[in-house]
Amino acid sequence: IYADPAKRLELYFRPKDPYCHPVCANRFPTSTMLLKVKRRTKKKKQMDSEEQIQSEVQFEMEILGTVTTVYKFQGMSDFQYLAMHSGPDGKQTSMYDKVLMLKPEKEEFFNRELPLYIPPPIFSRLDTPVDYFYRPDIQHREGYNNPQVSGENLIGLSRARRPHNAIFVNFDDEEIPTKPLDAAVQTWKKVCTNPVDKKVEEELRKLFEVRPVWSRNAVKANISVHPDKLKLLLPYLAYYMLTGPWRSLWVRFGYDPRKHPEAKFYQVLDFRIRCGMKYGYTPNDMPVKAKRSTYNYSLPITVKKPVSHTVSVHDLKQGLGTSGASSAKKPASSRYKLKESIYIFQEGALPPYRQMFYQLCDLNVESLQKIIRRNDGTESECTERDGWCLPKTSDDLRDTMSLMIKQIIRSTRPALFSSTTSSEDGKEQLTYESAEDEEEEEDFKPSDGSENEMETEILDYV
Repeated sequence: IYADPAKRLELYFRPKDPYCHPVCANRFPTSTMLLKVKRRTKKKKQMDSEEQIQSEVQFEMEILGTVTTVYKFQGMSDFQYLAMHSGPDGKQTSMYDKVLMLKPEKEEFFNRELPLYIPPPIFSRLDTPVDYFYRPDIQHREGYNNPQVSGENLIGLSRARRPHNAIFVNFDDEEIPTKPLDAAVQTWKKVCTNPVDKKVEEELRKLFEVRPVWSRNAVKANISVHPDKLKLLLPYLAYYMLTGPWRSLWVRFGYDPRKHPEAKFYQVLDFRIRCGMKYGYTPNDMPVKAKRSTYNYSLPITVKKPVSHTVSVHDLKQGLGTSGASSAKKPASSRYKLKESIYIFQEGALPPYRQMFYQLCDLNVESLQKIIRRNDGTESECTERDGWCLPKTSDDLRDTMSLMIKQIIRSTRPALFSSTTSSEDGKEQLTYESAEDEEEEEDFKPSDGSENEMETEILDYV
């Protein structure tokens, strides 16, 4: 907990009870000293008739050091649920030995007749009191109308999505758009009011002139633009492919990659680092960590999230300059730029995440380009699975890239593999603990979600 400033310190009143709901402490900086005090008592006997005993107390004090961090429990304790059963006579009996499986059990353990015990599905997500002031909800005010949504979006609706006016195209759609929606034009014109925005627009236009198909990560690595502005700018200059070999990519208006064989170099490759003993390393020991994992899930009350600031049109017009030390560290020209490794695969370098979406032209390895160019000049048909490439091209690319990554790990981290220990089938075993991320943390984190998941990006633009 101390190693991560965003984590809150948990205190369990019943540590051995898995149903115990903890109280959490917030982390605060402090400048105090740790004082060690010893109390020594010496007893003296008085030589008189009653032999009274007098004690002499001495204190010894020593400063051990300074304290820079303190955890304070400021929240309220939530309800606690015990695995108990109330019998007909009102007597409470414990059910822990019946509902907790502490060791491998036989089938009889699961077939026993037991009283029903269902723990709560969720505890409180907050532990700090909020002043309510008995204010009425906005939907109860006179004249309020619920946002119009389709029946598909009724589950989990918190607010109507802000439209970003992107045009989505499927691979089997006959026509492709030649210009943006009027709403996308108006939205960008409303925001683009300063020279910086106009410069970013020109830079992105030039990128689409050089290359008609781009991924969002590739755009972020080539120009410095705030993500909230990029959401408005991309639909102004390009449309989004949902399916096919160019899925999850932005295509310049008027350009149809299905009609141009040279567009095969812009196709997307969904590459995932293979983990398992047959590849020489397990998921937990892989040097490249997963960006999101269920194993790293934290309850909402155990994470201290930074205070988010609502972005308004006024903020967008002013250039969305971030405050704090991060903006002072980086110049405006590179404040929001991502590293090239976020979209380019290079020989001798590990990908930043276990799942990456590469465009074929960004695979900067000669052996991989030879696989892509096997049918140069003889492309006859564009299919939804392989595009302009030969069948199984993606599989050949993944096999070659996986072998390269295994060799990289062997050469850069020899401690990962033990030459003396081998498994029954002769496979090498890992003896190295999980390494830290190869990539440094960016000063600016564009999104809580993964930048490499298509579904995440689609939700940003619907």
